[in-house]
Amino acid sequence: MIPIRDTAPCNITPWVTWSIIAVCVGIFIGMKLMPFELQQWIILHYGMVPLRYSNPHLAAQYGLEPDGYLSALTGLFLHDGWLHILINVCFLWIFADNIEARMGHFRFIVFYVLCGLASMAMQWYFVPDFVTPVLGASGAIAGVLAAYFFLYPYARVVIWVPILLLPIFINVPAIVFLGGWVIWQLYQATTIIVFHSTEVTVAWWAHLGGFIAGGVLFRWFLLPLPATLEQENKD
Repeated sequence: MIPIRDTAPCNITPWVTWSIIAVCVGIFIGMKLMPFELQQWIILHYGMVPLRYSNPHLAAQYGLEPDGYLSALTGLFLHDGWLHILINVCFLWIFADNIEARMGHFRFIVFYVLCGLASMAMQWYFVPDFVTPVLGASGAIAGVLAAYFFLYPYARVVIWVPILLLPIFINVPAIVFLGGWVIWQLYQATTIIVFHSTEVTVAWWAHLGGFIAGGVLFRWFLLPLPATLEQENKD
């Protein structure tokens, strides 16, 4: 199921959201124009590899020198495929503008980065011997989804169900769509642990870490509501 749009109105121009999208897309396209070997070097050195921190000696044998945890930040802006970047851009475009409106531009970027860093820490904690670079904005976006889950639970999300590529659209509450998203991430993450899967290409724990961080932190980043709006919410 692919979200197309939501119904929650946004009363600001989401400059930070658009800037994050532009940076991620710009880096992705720029990397695609580079030689393949250079692309892989950037991913290896600027993507977050848990092994680099859990076993530096072994990581050095893979050519992974200590980076002062910088890759936990830089990895948030790298993507390894068209589907990866398109899905993340889609989720940012639909859900992040409303959260930016509720937090303000500066608070939102701080919140976004903190959720991203928490997502990387969660992935490292649960899969410390992971040698595949953890890339993408997904963990930070998961924090945004958590804030949306609590702030706009009954906003409607229009979803495309791609059955034989037919134009089948359904309209569901955000709490249903995002709740299903969380359950799917938890299922995938726990399945890997229980069955010791070796074919792991998605950082499921990073997604969960970002969502948990977002759910815990978002209240401290919200701008005060105007008195009239606050009274309406209470009524």
